[in-house]
Amino acid sequence: MHVIVLGSGLLGVSSAYYLSQLGHEVTVVDRQASAAAETSFANGGQISVSHAEPWANPSAPLKVLQWLGKEDAPLLFRIRADMRQWLWGLQFMRECTPTRTRHNIEQIVRLGTYSRAMLQELRDTTGLQYDQRTQGILHFYTSAKEFDAALKPAEQMRALGCERQVISADEAVRLEPALAHLRAQLAGATYTAEDESGDANRFARELVKLCEGAGVKFCMSHTVTALRETGGQIDHVEATDAEGRFQRLRADAYVLAMGSLSPLYTAPLGIHLPIYPAKGYSVTMFVKDASKAHQVSLTDDEYKLVFSRLTGEGSDRLRIAGTAELNGYDRDLNRVRCEAIVRRVEQLFPGAGDASQASYWTGLRPATPSNVPIIGRSKLPNLFFNTGHGTLGWTHACGSGKSIARIVSGLPAEVDFAFTNAST
Repeated sequence: MHVIVLGSGLLGVSSAYYLSQLGHEVTVVDRQASAAAETSFANGGQISVSHAEPWANPSAPLKVLQWLGKEDAPLLFRIRADMRQWLWGLQFMRECTPTRTRHNIEQIVRLGTYSRAMLQELRDTTGLQYDQRTQGILHFYTSAKEFDAALKPAEQMRALGCERQVISADEAVRLEPALAHLRAQLAGATYTAEDESGDANRFARELVKLCEGAGVKFCMSHTVTALRETGGQIDHVEATDAEGRFQRLRADAYVLAMGSLSPLYTAPLGIHLPIYPAKGYSVTMFVKDASKAHQVSLTDDEYKLVFSRLTGEGSDRLRIAGTAELNGYDRDLNRVRCEAIVRRVEQLFPGAGDASQASYWTGLRPATPSNVPIIGRSKLPNLFFNTGHGTLGWTHACGSGKSIARIVSGLPAEVDFAFTNAST
């Protein structure tokens, strides 16, 4: 069967890889000149099953109100005359109940543990290298209130098989000596030894090579303009190439993995995906003093930031990413938000990174109100979704890619997850 995958980010490339492994002829279409050039370009680098508590949780409504109008807020709703934003916000609030939060954590953890196992299997069988670190992820708390709020979700995650252990401040410093100067400020921590980190962009680029070796065709610099339906299914994709030439691309099945752009392409088909772009920021800086820089990947839940160490391709870098700004499809860098991240880094690890040469990046993460991604078959029998992964695209990439490949192939998925309209 010929399958067209729309999008060459982490989700698109992983879908293509697993589809090719199941014997399909695969073509990947993307508007960028290279894979993983947008949301997957400079993300936080974490394979964080432990980061399963959704943004929509019982504490979120009050925090959102407190953060309104604050340019450096971890989660910023920039109110617009945009009906999609308002509808998304209402759905977000509905997901903030304890019952919905527990359900969503369950879905996110199940997919996350499966995906992490698939990544490890892929790495073991192919030898793929992407600056990976297998030292776990440490969530640390400088606020006793935030630490207390993390205990119940951590307990639920452990019950679901994600070993997010609650540890003392002293144990946190033992695991990550770079936190030693913060010992007096630490209220507590959690540690998930099985979690990992690595360069998501490098992973995608290396996986593209494996895909090409397996015969996957990449149509880069091709801008998709429409999905055309005939007789109750997708007939073809319309696109323009780098020279602006119009093309019709046909296949037996289509996998939509276009991130935050996905709902713009499904709306004309009468399919309204609950995805809204959440602009995230990252800062990358070269290590200035290795003795002060962290080795373990870290999560600062209070400030909604993650910290990874990337040491491959001839450089030693710190990658700090996080926050979310709901402001439509705007990708402008907000200096206030960038500087807030740098201030927090300097507060936590003074002198570790070279802030004078920091590089900033922003990307639009495809957020659902629940943080649960949309994976499975659409109401059109030959159109499939692998989108809406929000902040966890890297964490869920391999599991989502293998799952959608199996669903497209008429095989049962290997993980207990609420797949969209999946008959299997």
